[in-house]
Amino acid sequence: MAKTKIRIGCGAGFSGDRLEPAMVLAEKGNIDYLVLECLAERTIALAQKRKLQDPSKGYDPLLERRIGSLLPLLAKNNICLITNMGAANPIAGAQKIIEIAQQQGIQIKVAAITGDDVFEKINPETNTLETGKPLKAAGELISANAYLGLEPILEALQNQAQVIITGRVADPSLFLAPLIHEFGWSREDYELMGKGTVIGHLLECAGHITGGYFADPLKKPVEGLDTLGHPFADVYPDGSAIISKVEGTGGVVNLQTAKEQLLYEVINPHAYYTPDVVADFMSVHLQEIGPNRVQVQGGSGKIKPQTYKVSVGYKAFYLGEGEISYAGAAALERAQLAGEILEKRLKPQFENLRIDYIGSHSVHRTHFDHTAVPYEIRLRVAASASEQSTAALIGEEVEALYTNGPAGGGGVRKLVNEVIGIVSVLLDRDEVQPAVHYFES
Repeated sequence: MAKTKIRIGCGAGFSGDRLEPAMVLAEKGNIDYLVLECLAERTIALAQKRKLQDPSKGYDPLLERRIGSLLPLLAKNNICLITNMGAANPIAGAQKIIEIAQQQGIQIKVAAITGDDVFEKINPETNTLETGKPLKAAGELISANAYLGLEPILEALQNQAQVIITGRVADPSLFLAPLIHEFGWSREDYELMGKGTVIGHLLECAGHITGGYFADPLKKPVEGLDTLGHPFADVYPDGSAIISKVEGTGGVVNLQTAKEQLLYEVINPHAYYTPDVVADFMSVHLQEIGPNRVQVQGGSGKIKPQTYKVSVGYKAFYLGEGEISYAGAAALERAQLAGEILEKRLKPQFENLRIDYIGSHSVHRTHFDHTAVPYEIRLRVAASASEQSTAALIGEEVEALYTNGPAGGGGVRKLVNEVIGIVSVLLDRDEVQPAVHYFES
């Protein structure tokens, strides 16, 4: 018998999110499902790099800490966990979860979803969505992951998996699958698919809708950001929902936070493409019905696209950086002198050299007449290079300022980082075959 209401919580909105909000949801939120959305375009490309270095890795770096803390609460409160922490290696992630469960004496069934890795199926001649140029023009390709939809998650739910770990899956699909499972929605009912996608989109960024990214101490003050609670939604069979948070946690859920999240990353509200539906947000109605309670109604959609979007990672360049601080009288002038020195020494080799005066005009890249004379400046110099050793010259030149002037510089930091670039292509659905693998402790 279908339920009349289910409660879904979102305990993480990105890979580096806090661990505590998910535990609060699992312990005090009275939730049926917990979603941890921990994957982004660049995140999975970096995970592929880790997997290339060690085939037993490639899942989310915080998986062990998150799962170790959550498993007892999930088992105690009969909560199903759905997460994309599998990143580039869902199988290894599932095996690690089983290992943790065995150490804790917890019996659990884990489903790992694969099939999003389509690196062997992409054509280097395919034009990218961003530039219109062939993939091969981007450089050395290292990963290609299709945005899967809800189907394999739904299969895992139907087979009573208590933890479902995926690779690249469209964010709203993580939330839409349990709605279909519990309410028996038809996947061809695109109005309900659209409504469920709206709910998933509102929840997927976790602390966004509870006031985190929304907060501004002067214009949009939010209390308790140090104990920010993450959201949950009470969802009903008609596709409506009420979004809230655990009582006593910091943050706020109101009309403003919900509206900001609804529009987040939405280029065309008439046609928000996912693997499950092309959602239409134009009929969405949000209403604040009480403290930290926003009702969500409306939304629709039309038939899902015949292609999957594929996120392709490539080796872009090495970024060399150097920083040094100047403080006291004439801090800006001394920093500018240092910048002039570095520009003369580095510009011949680095055409894209960037010099920032942090604390004066590093963000807006211009001076403002009303700005007070800064008493401290952080000088940052950066440039890209094709070789790691070349990029390292940036930091070396900044460090040399210690004794080569100007006076009073300190706190040097130097860094070289390999930057992974991301482009996107489309791939026919027939080329992608998701699969579900089961493990038990």
